[in-house]
Amino acid sequence: MQDFHKLQVWTKAHALTLRVYRQTRGFPRDELYGLTMQMRRAAASVPTNIAEGCGRSGPKELAHFCQIALGSASELEYQLLPAKDLGYVDDASHQSLNRDATEVKRMLTSFVARLREA
Repeated sequence: MQDFHKLQVWTKAHALTLRVYRQTRGFPRDELYGLTMQMRRAAASVPTNIAEGCGRSGPKELAHFCQIALGSASELEYQLLPAKDLGYVDDASHQSLNRDATEVKRMLTSFVARLREA
């Protein structure tokens, strides 16, 4: 069992989740059960799966949950596109959020590779 609080990738994913929640506060009310919830769920799924994997029995299971987290980060990466295209997120915010999502994906990919070597 590993303490997820000590993982840089979890810290970065948690910060991204908080940013997504703040950003989606300004989305139209009719998107509450659409894009708002999808983006929040995808973002929160990343650190949640990392934390769950840390509570499992070993590196193989942690790697599995990190793979799920990677998929959720990719979901978020896509959901940022319609949010931008619909004018819910400005270009600067989109670029910043997308850059952070890409960084989390890179970190997860590297972490999974290290876990599989263990």
